[in-house]
Amino acid sequence: METGTGNETGLIVRSEEAEYVALPHGGGFRLLADAGDTGGALGANRLALGEGADGARPHYHALSTELFYVLDGRVDFLVGDERTSVGKGGMVVVPPKVAHAFGAAAGCTAELLAVLTPGVDRFGYFRALGRIQHGLESFDSLLPEQVRYDVHFLDGTAWRSARPG
Repeated sequence: METGTGNETGLIVRSEEAEYVALPHGGGFRLLADAGDTGGALGANRLALGEGADGARPHYHALSTELFYVLDGRVDFLVGDERTSVGKGGMVVVPPKVAHAFGAAAGCTAELLAVLTPGVDRFGYFRALGRIQHGLESFDSLLPEQVRYDVHFLDGTAWRSARPG
């Protein structure tokens, strides 16, 4: 992987070179770019979700806009108070401070590209999520890191009750 500030030399990430964080439902994160790789411009990852699997519980980003592009399958989103389902080729953009959550739709797998701008170094966050999903750490271990990763968790009771399984 070629790295630089993103502004001087560009960034090229080949799929086979990107770190992969497996998730227990058969999916996983492919870590493409952290803020340090792009001079802070953005962070990007590709996420594969198993059938009906949650991608993220309700949260918001205080500093960054997040873009989701659905590469395959169908994804249920909560954006603010609106629930919607978006299929392959669809895009969702969430501005700073807007609550959101997402997961593969019932009976569907999904793949999506997620881009956060400006970037925040979040590879550590995705690695921690992998450990949490595999039962190696508790979700509570992320709570002290909310400001560091600009991921501020919200009550997810309504989201969970509307999800498959």
